[in-house]
Amino acid sequence: MRDAARQGGREVLRTVIKGERRRVAAACALNASHQIGEALIPVLIGFIVDRAIVHPDLASFGRWALVLAIVYVFLSGGFQLGARTAEYAKEHAGHTLRMRLIRRVLDPHGGAEHGRPPGALVSVTTEDARRAGSVTFSLPIGFGAVVGLAAGAVLLLRASVPLGLLILLGTPVLMGLGQLLARPLEHRSHAEQERAAHASGVAADLVAGVRVLQGLGAQRAAADRYRRTSRAALDATVRAARAEAVQTGMMQALTGVFIALVALVGGHLVLTDSIGLGELVAAVGLALFLPGPLHTVAWVAADVARSRASAGRVEEVLSAPGGIAESEGAQETRAIPEGTPPTLHLSALTHEGLENLELTVSPGEFLGVVVTDPAHADTLVRCLARRTDPDGGLLSLDGVPFTELSPRALRSRILVAEHAADLFTGSIEENITAAKAAARDTPATTHEAASTAAAADEVAASVPGGMAAPVGERGRSLSGGQRQRVALARALAADRDVLVVHDPTTAIDAATEARIASGIREVRRGRTTVLVTSSPALLAVADRVVLIDGGRLTDEARHEELVRRSPRYRTAVLA
Repeated sequence: MRDAARQGGREVLRTVIKGERRRVAAACALNASHQIGEALIPVLIGFIVDRAIVHPDLASFGRWALVLAIVYVFLSGGFQLGARTAEYAKEHAGHTLRMRLIRRVLDPHGGAEHGRPPGALVSVTTEDARRAGSVTFSLPIGFGAVVGLAAGAVLLLRASVPLGLLILLGTPVLMGLGQLLARPLEHRSHAEQERAAHASGVAADLVAGVRVLQGLGAQRAAADRYRRTSRAALDATVRAARAEAVQTGMMQALTGVFIALVALVGGHLVLTDSIGLGELVAAVGLALFLPGPLHTVAWVAADVARSRASAGRVEEVLSAPGGIAESEGAQETRAIPEGTPPTLHLSALTHEGLENLELTVSPGEFLGVVVTDPAHADTLVRCLARRTDPDGGLLSLDGVPFTELSPRALRSRILVAEHAADLFTGSIEENITAAKAAARDTPATTHEAASTAAAADEVAASVPGGMAAPVGERGRSLSGGQRQRVALARALAADRDVLVVHDPTTAIDAATEARIASGIREVRRGRTTVLVTSSPALLAVADRVVLIDGGRLTDEARHEELVRRSPRYRTAVLA
């Protein structure tokens, strides 16, 4: 699996570089011009020394000094423009990767979140995308360094063939050793990011459930869990840092040995009068110049290794299979005719405890569904939301199977408001109206009517700022019952033809619950509504109630009739 991730990571990096190829090419050219200028400086200084000391010539000295100044201007401009272009490419590439990841995470087919807590997805979308995008910065820097090495080697060949050959033969070997030494760093960097993402996910889960932990008195256990996770992340980071230190240290040591060898050969040539004073100055200057590009090459090798590791994690998210399959017949154009509420039909539905479930919800019906097993209720809701496809049977709207509708087309007609609905950072009103953008142009249900029906207007009246009051991240500034009322108002304001709501009032008092039941009934008049609940107040206003026991539909009638004749129903609803 790691090899597959590494291969996928390389593909991500190729795509990133291809998308920024113009900026990368420009940055490569500018950095190369900078490095060539850096390599020319000691050669020009050697010429100036010759004209000033060995063969004094004031006019020639002046010309070469002017050339030196011009080269300084060009290499300085090349460095500044090259760094700016490469930095822009890096930021743009990281942004593009983040957008791709966000689109994948929000894809209607789902699947990206499987096995990854929200914190881990955030880590991939931010840190890993940034690291993968940084390859567009490091490659131009590395290209310039290689060009600088080549320019230094050519200039040395002009001064001395042995020194030039030494550079030309030694540099590829040194670069190959750098890549070899970078492999452990890539593995350790991948493990580091995995642990860091896991720690972020655990932290996000603990913060989200802090009230529950306080209620259970489990703060110490939660802290111990995070401490162990954080320690594992720290150990992975230390191992990655140790691998980077070893790689950098080895490359610096090899570079030092290489430069010492160059200096030794150059000194021998000077002693044998094979080169003159100007050539000696140029050779010494080039010998001092070469460690810079060589160290840059070592840094680029380490940075590319980290980029590959992060790109592998990015690819794992981007290539994650969808949570629901897309059939060949699923098209945006295959939609249910507008105008009247569609008929919702479940035929022989079989999935995770549900067995051959048959159920038809008529257009405009207000249906209550009581499921004696909470796990079976969750399964039913997930199938209705098409977060999963059933193992057997099918669900359909007006005879069109769910699998023949694209998720977007399906969810434009049916909304499933799950029990654990999240609120978003913003005001109460912004949360209530969040789904209206996807509703029809002239919705019958205004957000004011939805707020009144769900008693969310009472929530607004009880907090400073009213409807403009902020709810905080994930609605943490509100109580559990207040969050439920705002989430229910949002579902009602969306005004879908079919609305499925799962346990919307479990944290709400009985008197408010009764008002909400009447409000939902009134605001959803003429449109299909399915309430998966065991609340007597909600079930009492339903046109019909069905009882699902053992995964099968075992009884149906109005609430009062089922209470009178069904002991199993009384136990599920009144116990």
